[in-house]
Amino acid sequence: MIQENTVRYSDADLSEFKQLIQDKIEKAQRDLELIKSAYMNDLDNGTDDTSPTFKAFEEGSVVMSKEANSQLAIRQEKFIRDLKNALIRIENKTYGVCRVTGKLINKERLKLVPHATLSIEAKNMQ
Repeated sequence: MIQENTVRYSDADLSEFKQLIQDKIEKAQRDLELIKSAYMNDLDNGTDDTSPTFKAFEEGSVVMSKEANSQLAIRQEKFIRDLKNALIRIENKTYGVCRVTGKLINKERLKLVPHATLSIEAKNMQ
C-alpha cells in the first residue's frame, strides 16, 4: 500500500486557525453592523433648521459618506465571505496550502491574513 504524500497542516494547527478565523468572523460581523447602522443614521443628521447653503453642503457630504459606507460594507462582506471560505478549506484539510505552488503558506502569513490562498512566493509571481 502506497502512502499518499500530501502537504498539509496538522489537525492541531487547523484547529488553532479555525478558532482564529471564527474570532475574526465575529469581529468582522460586528464591524459590518456598525457600518450599516452608521449608514442608517446618515439619513437624519438633524440639520433641518440650519441655513439652506449649509444644508446643500451637508447633503453633499452625506452622499459621499453613504458611498464610503457602502464601499466599506461591500469590502467587509467580501472579507467575511473569504473567511468563511477559509473555514471550508479547514474542513477539507486543504487550508494553508498555496493554490499555485502547492506548498504550505507560512504560518505567520496565515495568522496575519487567515484567508490567504497564495504563498508569498506565488504572490510575488503575480
